[in-house]
Amino acid sequence: MKNHKQLDLSLYLVTGRLLAGQRDLADLIRKAIAGGVTVVQLREKDLPAREFYELALKIKPIIPPGIPLIIDDRLDIALAAGADGLHLGQADLPAAIARQYLGPEAIIGLSAENLDQLKEASRLPVDYLAISPVFSTPTKTDTGPAWGLNGLETARQLTPLPLVGIGGINEANAAAVIKAGADGVAVVSAICSAPDPEEAARKLKKIILEARKRP
Repeated sequence: MKNHKQLDLSLYLVTGRLLAGQRDLADLIRKAIAGGVTVVQLREKDLPAREFYELALKIKPIIPPGIPLIIDDRLDIALAAGADGLHLGQADLPAAIARQYLGPEAIIGLSAENLDQLKEASRLPVDYLAISPVFSTPTKTDTGPAWGLNGLETARQLTPLPLVGIGGINEANAAAVIKAGADGVAVVSAICSAPDPEEAARKLKKIILEARKRP
């Protein structure tokens, strides 16, 4: 398992190809990385396996060393494309099985939608948890009730694992998510739908870094 200190979750991009409109996803990711994205998760649930695999192969070379490429949900794609890790939901493969196939160095993340799942995660071979959703969001409709900032604060007190907040996060509330205890924020539309993904990422990164400095 990777040392958690080596995993920079501060600005975690979750792709949404359909939110990018006519723009090329690889180009959008390249710009987002230039703006400060520290993790890229390829999440394209509508794609058949072959197309998802080919997209992962296309994306992988544009991501510089030190920024992990995480595949959402699909262990087979993560293995076949040689990705850095896998992100699992509660209905996906068990984390222990994913770890068995991916090995100790891979990054494995898990979404936690309530306190019971959060507590269970402490016994699982995962590297970080996604608190999902922090706020209600139209881009993730298959989750439980929003945690809210108070719920995120509680989560922070109950686990030593790195936490990334996801769900309805944007420039207006990213600082509050960090101050509530998240190690980073994960965004979809805030970058994928932005007119200028690089500038959107740069603004978010600045907000995150400034929030970390303030008590």
